[in-house]
Amino acid sequence: MSATGSVVLTEQRGAVRHIVLNRPEALNAIDDALVPALTKAFRDANADPGTRAIVFRGAGRAFCAGADLKARKIAGSEAAARARAQAIQDVTRAIVYGDVPVVGAIHGWAVGGGFEWALNCDFPIWAESARGFFPEVSWGLFVTGGVSAILPNLIGLQKTKELLMLGERYDAAALHELGIAWRVAADDALLDEAEAVAERLAALPVRAVRDMKRTLNRAAYGDVAEAMEREVDAVARSYNDPETFERIAAFSDR
Repeated sequence: MSATGSVVLTEQRGAVRHIVLNRPEALNAIDDALVPALTKAFRDANADPGTRAIVFRGAGRAFCAGADLKARKIAGSEAAARARAQAIQDVTRAIVYGDVPVVGAIHGWAVGGGFEWALNCDFPIWAESARGFFPEVSWGLFVTGGVSAILPNLIGLQKTKELLMLGERYDAAALHELGIAWRVAADDALLDEAEAVAERLAALPVRAVRDMKRTLNRAAYGDVAEAMEREVDAVARSYNDPETFERIAAFSDR
């Protein structure tokens, strides 16, 4: 594997590129180094004519445990909060609006931003033991990744409120029933299944696949770009809320 910064690894396997979150000691939690490295990895893959499908996965025991709150400074200027949120949105733009189809291999926990990235994948495959939830509102924060538009399109308004406001935890089977997980695989077969789907995509006519992804995502998620800007506004407000600071500080102290 080659490194796009040590926190993200890439590996080319024929026409399939693996992009791997590589902070296993922190359950691949999102810090300020991981975000730009991940954006670069996806942009490089989308720009490479030899890459016809992507497998997106995490190293170690989890896909991604969400924001690394112990490493993140909550207090600060609104401009800094906006810049951080926009950087996270750049990952979503590279996944959702990039031409190359993305197969997600989701295992362990997919929390917060990690759950967002799983939702951004074209073909998210969840391991049977995987779990996902959104804790942001309970901390006084807000989601990113365009999920405020993507989720209602997938599962309807009421279930979206349940996930985003109440922070209910779902297993892979429930996520499949909702339509969030495309497939559920046995834990020990997850990577093999993700690779098989990616190989199948890579074998199709490249122009037709890229045109189809571009057309479908822009038609289905036409309001995602606007939603991401509203998400950035909400994130900026949350980072300047004293109650948010107190909740995050209490979590970090634990």
